[in-house]
Amino acid sequence: MGVVAKKKSDSARKAVCLVRMKMAPLIMISSCFVWNLFMVLIGVSVSVPVEAKSWLKAHATFYGANQSPISLGGACGYDNTFHAGFGVNTAAVSTMLFRGGEACGACYQVICDYRVDPKWCLRRRSVTVTATNFCPPNNQGGWCDPPHHHFDMSAPSFFRIARQGSEGIVPVLYTRVPCKRRGGVRFTLRGQSNFNMVMISNVGGSGDVKAVSIKGSRGRSSWLPMHRNWGANWQSSVDLRNQRLSFKLTLADGNTLQFLNVVPSSWRFGQTFSSRNQFS
Repeated sequence: MGVVAKKKSDSARKAVCLVRMKMAPLIMISSCFVWNLFMVLIGVSVSVPVEAKSWLKAHATFYGANQSPISLGGACGYDNTFHAGFGVNTAAVSTMLFRGGEACGACYQVICDYRVDPKWCLRRRSVTVTATNFCPPNNQGGWCDPPHHHFDMSAPSFFRIARQGSEGIVPVLYTRVPCKRRGGVRFTLRGQSNFNMVMISNVGGSGDVKAVSIKGSRGRSSWLPMHRNWGANWQSSVDLRNQRLSFKLTLADGNTLQFLNVVPSSWRFGQTFSSRNQFS
């Protein structure tokens, strides 16, 4: 009888072991899930490798130290970066980033690469800048020559990531980020008679405008494509004076919005009109 009981006990132990072996992966997965959930609930941030965020290597300098940073609209045509909705955190970008003006209005998060240059880089500091200008190549191996990726930043933005006294160049890492803007997209009307030029600013979302169409309130009701004249300035050669104007914008990421009757028929060249719509 004792032998039979012992055999039953051994069989029971083996059965329990088998069940535990089969359940082990599930227990491990559940434990990981519970641990991660616990970490989220208590607010502990888990560090993500830089490579996982698609950060790219570049270099940065600063310019305009003796200029008002709001005047650094340059090759994009923003007369005043505050009026354009960008503030003082702006940058002129190299040929590889500027893309003939397509980058105007795009946003980049930039950090100084402390691992490469601990002397001049501020650790764990970042700044988001808007591309508002072009850093031209000198064709002599300069930092703004292809194939370099370079940010020539306004002084206020540069010294948010680099130490004061750094008068040279610092290594940085950057990534594209969505642009967060206050208010709606803005349209500044320029040109004369049948030459309409519109400067488009304060664009959210990806920030960089890929295509623009315009439509007047009279006559043809179809959208008329506009062409990039330079930077953030788009043109058409149709006389749309004394009409309400509507615009259709497509960003580089494919998002499209219509801004219907955003400009009243009483508009004049030189005026700026702000819409209620904005890219998210």
